[in-house]
Amino acid sequence: MKKHPRQRGYFGDTVRKGASGPARPGKKNARRTDDEQTFVSVPGGLDVEEVLGLMGKIRHPVRLDDLIRFLDLSRRDKKPLESLLDALQAKGRVIRLRGGKWVEASQARIVTGVLSIQRSGAGFVTPDVVQESAEDTPKPVDGGKRNRVESRLQPDIFIHPGFLGDAWHGDRVEVALQPAPQHRGGKMRNPEGRIIRVLERRQKELAVHVTRNQTPRGVLCRPADPRLDFLLDVDVSALKAAPKIGELLLVTPEEKVEDGLWRGTARVSLGLEEDAMVQERLTKLNHEIPLDFPPNVLAEAAELEKRAAEGAADLGGLKPLDGVEDALPIDRVSKASTSKRQDLRGVPFVTIDGEDARDFDDAVYVRRLPGAPDGAVWELWVAIADVSHFVLPGSRLDREARDRGNSYYFPTSVEPMLPEVLSNGLCSLRPDEDRLVMAARVGFDDRGIPRTSAFFPGVIRSRGRLTYEGVQEALDHGGELAGRHPYLKDAEALAHLLLERRQARGSLDFDLPEAQFIVNRSTGEVEDIKRRVRLFAHRLIEEFMLAANEAVARFLTEKGTPFPYRIHPAPDPDRLSSLFRTLASTDLAQSELLTLKRGETPSPSRLRDILVQANGTPQEYLVGRLVLRSMMQARYSPEAGEHFGLASPCYCHFTSPIRRYADLLVHRALSFTLGATPGPILAGHKLLMAADQCNARERAATEAEREIARRLGCLLLRERTGETFTGVVSGVTEFGFFVEFDEMPVEGMVRLTTFRDDWFEYDPDRQELIGVGTGRRFRLGQAVTVRLTDVHIGRLEVNLELEGTTDTAKRSSSRRSAGGREAPGRSSGRKRNGFVPRHKRR
Repeated sequence: MKKHPRQRGYFGDTVRKGASGPARPGKKNARRTDDEQTFVSVPGGLDVEEVLGLMGKIRHPVRLDDLIRFLDLSRRDKKPLESLLDALQAKGRVIRLRGGKWVEASQARIVTGVLSIQRSGAGFVTPDVVQESAEDTPKPVDGGKRNRVESRLQPDIFIHPGFLGDAWHGDRVEVALQPAPQHRGGKMRNPEGRIIRVLERRQKELAVHVTRNQTPRGVLCRPADPRLDFLLDVDVSALKAAPKIGELLLVTPEEKVEDGLWRGTARVSLGLEEDAMVQERLTKLNHEIPLDFPPNVLAEAAELEKRAAEGAADLGGLKPLDGVEDALPIDRVSKASTSKRQDLRGVPFVTIDGEDARDFDDAVYVRRLPGAPDGAVWELWVAIADVSHFVLPGSRLDREARDRGNSYYFPTSVEPMLPEVLSNGLCSLRPDEDRLVMAARVGFDDRGIPRTSAFFPGVIRSRGRLTYEGVQEALDHGGELAGRHPYLKDAEALAHLLLERRQARGSLDFDLPEAQFIVNRSTGEVEDIKRRVRLFAHRLIEEFMLAANEAVARFLTEKGTPFPYRIHPAPDPDRLSSLFRTLASTDLAQSELLTLKRGETPSPSRLRDILVQANGTPQEYLVGRLVLRSMMQARYSPEAGEHFGLASPCYCHFTSPIRRYADLLVHRALSFTLGATPGPILAGHKLLMAADQCNARERAATEAEREIARRLGCLLLRERTGETFTGVVSGVTEFGFFVEFDEMPVEGMVRLTTFRDDWFEYDPDRQELIGVGTGRRFRLGQAVTVRLTDVHIGRLEVNLELEGTTDTAKRSSSRRSAGGREAPGRSSGRKRNGFVPRHKRR
């Protein structure tokens, strides 16, 4: 449907002044470029190839005025020439750089990567790792060549909102790097670029809100993902009933109509937005979280289950490992499965998980030693489900697990990395059933320092499926469970010892509330959001998992085996400088801990001392949040590196191969090193690619977790507008401040536009807003009273107005461990039908 861009819009609306639209054909001297849809005004007698040829010969960025001079054109040709360059840029033939300079595309520095769009509208492109061969590199659709920049060590590339082109969040794109940006105040800035081509549209389907029910094709919709800022005219003829305004649809996007408008076809209605399960489905779509397993993957899993049943045999004569009790008859484990395995069924392992957990991937046992000559007085056993025995490299299960990267947990559902036949069956350490494991045995001295370690494939039979609540009751009050498992008190003592040693070396602790969502699964109503109670039983398991992870990482490093490390780089110097400037404005200003020399990176123990010094003071909340925000993100890497937050020189993820692909890679490396399997294992570039995939999918899980928390928070609060809440200032920006409610772990925003009697200045060093007229101040940790004015679930906004303040506030809650915005060990929350928080993913 053609229109004049300055007359009537696509829906018959008058287009406001300045609105963009397609160029009008038929203008004098207009010539078609190689795009049939693009018409440009070309100076008389000037050929497109002449312009491109000249720019190719110049071989450096050139200004428009210089092009006019080189082409011997007049000043009145400036606008037509600029239109020509704009059209050529749309075709990827030339690129506009910073400062109004133009360059022929083959001369530009090009990087490919994946685009992430922020809610502000700006984007960042994460560069691809270096490709092994030209065949691995996606080709431009026009077959053109590019001078690709090695991107393995490049930081993310900043994309201004005006330079996004037609790219969407999640697309693989080509970016032309702009000239290096200026440093502001000595602070390093991300490189900047302009997107010149979409290589792959990642989102083949979009979840959308119906906003208008009469358009040329059907209904007008807006993507439910707030990072996608455009409209769609959607054909709804395939739906059984006409959709209502506010209904959520699943749409296949089609061609672009004009700037900010695309066409699409509705496939199915997802339901109404007030249903929590609909919001979960929506979040999964927004983050490309895979749902059902392909039939061939399920068939492969079913075949494994069939073989396990057919191969069951009584292997009671399997020799038990020295130092354990007599073996029990083996049940449902084949002879082939138990070759080269140690019989650990005499070790009284137990699993400890949440009440509603269904997959049990780790079991533990602790005992005191009678003064061994190597100095070990404690012995920790950790047995992890041997997923690598069933999921072989290159199999359909392996490829699917790699694509998923990890399991994805939501308040009422989970999308597992492996089919349930494995995750809840063959690989789940269920009580009184024989299961294959990779086991770690670590000996500690009386100070909690590891003295010995051994690793071996084994067969165990769990003696009990315990819960955190039950274990805590046994530790506190004894009872029947404590009588059946007397070594639980030894486990408690060892966990305290390991915790004290880890804290002494500088491992960081943060106060991070964990949300528990109460959802009525029949109605989809969000009934409540609470802060989950944290028990020492959670920490006990975390400490044991952390110890096993470190022991495996040390062993593989000593043997020279390639594997994915879990690294957490030291904080960025600029973030640390900002942190210490802010802390200098608090009551801790006189502390010697805040003396930071130029270029100095404080140790983890120093940052921990700062947290301890602030503990119990009015600055506790402020200091904890600021230190946390100064941290870098933990990630997987094929190269060794420290884990700053844990103060650990060598760390990996070993304890959750059912739900993390990185752990499965570590298991394969360990099995190969022990001679239990011939390989192959990943190394070099392939290991780098696998680590990068794990990092990308972990980010998707983290972003999905944050989004569903905001969505369910909006659902709970939308019926409570007008109510008053107490809370604490949890974030300060130049346009307002965030408030976390005391009643529930949900945030809203007080915008500065709601203040009629004052205007404010933002002090980033002090994390403060200061009223110029009244002198009022708002800073992190301050207690406030607010009124809920509006909830907008489409924008994920909870809007507040200030009712009153007090001087400061300190939220009291149990402290938990975290390093690089994550806590040690493994989830203390629900693992199969529950919500595993981001900071618990280790």
